Amino acid sequence: MATWDDVREFALGLPEASEHVSRGNLEWKVHAKAFVLERPLRRADLDALGIEAQAGPVLAAKTEDEAVKLALIAEDPTVFFTTPHFDGYATVLVHLDRIPRRRLSELVAEAWAAAAPDRLVREYLRHNVD
Repeated sequence: MATWDDVREFALGLPEASEHVSRGNLEWKVHAKAFVLERPLRRADLDALGIEAQAGPVLAAKTEDEAVKLALIAEDPTVFFTTPHFDGYATVLVHLDRIPRRRLSELVAEAWAAAAPDRLVREYLRHNVD
């Protein structure tokens, strides 16, 4: 399954993406907008999920809109989830150690496209889609 090194590889392989550390957590941005980031669960998250402790690494990924987030959760709730903190936001949480590398690659690219300027996304797609 996927690791933070995989996230780094996929994120930094996208145009104008950069890696940062914010409050001790990794995040990847395009044009100053975060598209994927390390998101440890907070006490309120744990309580909402009905668990005592975080079981593994959690990635937050921007989605095109909240409908996409909900579709991902419906697709595979063992991998994708949310907490009340993210209600109303186009961001899905991901159990990083449960997502296949290939699916992570797609998710990171989709998150990048949701955050990147339209011009950059069009340019990327023009050169990278058959």
